[in-house]
Amino acid sequence: MAPPFRAEHLGSLLRPAELLEVRATIRDKGISAEEAGLPAVEKKAIGEVVKLQQELGLKAVNSGEYNRTRFWGLFWDEVVGTIALQDAEASMFRLYHPDVVSLIEKDRKVFPGESVIAGGKLSHDPSKSVSNLSELRTVQAFVPENEWGSIKLTMIAPSWFHMRYKQGRAYTKEAYANDAEYFADVAKVYNAELQHLYKAGLRNVQFDDPGMAYFCSQDFRKGWEEDKDNIGTWEDLLDAYIKLYNDSIRGLPADFHSGIHLCRGNFIGGRHFATGAYDIIAKKLFEELDVNTFYLEYDTERAGGFEPLRYLPKNKNVVVGVISTKLPQLEDKETTKERIYKAAEFVAEGSGQSREEALKRICISPQCGFSTHESGYPLTVEDEKKKLSLVRQIADEIWGEP
Repeated sequence: MAPPFRAEHLGSLLRPAELLEVRATIRDKGISAEEAGLPAVEKKAIGEVVKLQQELGLKAVNSGEYNRTRFWGLFWDEVVGTIALQDAEASMFRLYHPDVVSLIEKDRKVFPGESVIAGGKLSHDPSKSVSNLSELRTVQAFVPENEWGSIKLTMIAPSWFHMRYKQGRAYTKEAYANDAEYFADVAKVYNAELQHLYKAGLRNVQFDDPGMAYFCSQDFRKGWEEDKDNIGTWEDLLDAYIKLYNDSIRGLPADFHSGIHLCRGNFIGGRHFATGAYDIIAKKLFEELDVNTFYLEYDTERAGGFEPLRYLPKNKNVVVGVISTKLPQLEDKETTKERIYKAAEFVAEGSGQSREEALKRICISPQCGFSTHESGYPLTVEDEKKKLSLVRQIADEIWGEP
């Protein structure tokens, strides 16, 4: 069976104390990762979390994002031409962008949280772009080679940094004259990285994209419309991002599964950023974005109802995130199963299928990762195990498939 699988999780898992302690030592003492013993601790932790996923019956195993401190990792830092920002002026940012709102300081500076811009022409250098490959190979070391195709790697959306910056500020004037030029090179970089990872055995990528979910937010759309510096409408921006994605994955081998997770925010403490139903973007997104699978958050009423799933084309899948990673309370199994059946009814209605036929394109997962940043989340490891076990149990009872 190829991805997506009936029981999925979305990437990050709670980090073990030993890993967090080593990272803290590196920060506090200013020593290198090698001096602190991080590589060995990281590898051991990833081996243990791969085993945990296998024991829970999850096929799309990953690193738990243990090699990252934030969900977007280091890929953009490794792109040739980028410049890291520190103490950035607030005037560079769209101050109505949900992530940026959380980062504004009192003196109108923005702590960008490892944010980058293009200081020159962007390009992909395999000798420099090493973090994704290293992460993949570490997981592969703990998985039989005949199961490597199930391993899932999460990658940050190609539009991630662009969306937060004011018009024309995602790059210097010396680097690019406009967004179209910038997007063209971003797509080339992503395509090269994906081809590189495919050669190393990757067959399953999930793009994590809070920005797509922000289009559902009335506050973001209103902020965009009131920002006179913007060129075009928010609908134009959505079109540009869909094209950016399609250009990024164009020409990939047919057995390379791609998906997009529309994240609504999972900041420290389980804080969310985006509220609003998928209705306003669903038809365009589902029909025009050329990924195989949509990972959608449906843990609370913030996401609206399942009605937009009517627009899911027959050749695409949806992973319904109905188990919360923000609350320790375990969901009721039968109530959750009924929600999956309700989602299937809308998929069936839109595609002229029976509910049973529609269920073949539906899977279940938590709504987001358990530890989008490396620490500060409300659940315990035991809570996490119970949640993932429930996902597996529901999948077994509805589908009886991996």
